[in-house]
Amino acid sequence: MTSTPPQTPTPVLELSGIVKEYPGSPPLRILHGLDLTIEAGELLAVVGPSGSGKSTLLALLGSLDRPTSGRLRFEGRDVSNLSDAELAALRAHRIGFVFQQFFLLSGLTTVENVATGLLYSGAGLSERRARAAAALRSVGLGHRLDHHPDQLSGGEKQRVAIARALVGRPALLLADEPTGALDSVSGTAVVDLLRTLNADGTTVVVITHDRELAASFPRRIGIHDGRIDFDERAPQPTGAGL
Repeated sequence: MTSTPPQTPTPVLELSGIVKEYPGSPPLRILHGLDLTIEAGELLAVVGPSGSGKSTLLALLGSLDRPTSGRLRFEGRDVSNLSDAELAALRAHRIGFVFQQFFLLSGLTTVENVATGLLYSGAGLSERRARAAAALRSVGLGHRLDHHPDQLSGGEKQRVAIARALVGRPALLLADEPTGALDSVSGTAVVDLLRTLNADGTTVVVITHDRELAASFPRRIGIHDGRIDFDERAPQPTGAGL
């Protein structure tokens, strides 16, 4: 009797020969044939200076934009030829976004802001609010459910944004300069939260210009002039006595 070998998990993202150009004479090429694979459960930083192509790469990873050429697979599915409606559904159900600017609605409470992350899920109002409250508790803001954004600190606002990104239980969390608008203490707390979420199984990609922050992640990908400059991983600890 033969045993079935274990199946290799499907990567969350696979980029093959990704090119991104904008119209012009000549066209402006931002990304130059990127090859990149991101496995489920990874925690990694994409680091590079302003103008390196980080934001363009983020837009492609999150299906906010389309590549000019090349192939992009999300969970094994080629998304290059999906319709706008299909891409919107993919983002709504499988991808969470956190940005440097929190994009919270001032007229809504924190629980109402987080519940907006479920508007396209088909869930009813009571379920959306219950899941939003649970997400806020998971990021340590169970005592701020009825507060408005102007009653929160910068670090608390970013945690609300993270809760909103996670409330739909996405496969991938993309964080664009999540500590850029925060003081060092609040920034450290947000990074610690991202690490905790990753430890619970969420794939987390952080886009940053901060090389010190990137160096603290298990995997670092450097972008320079629209090309991958380096892709390195922290050494894995070896077991005692091996």
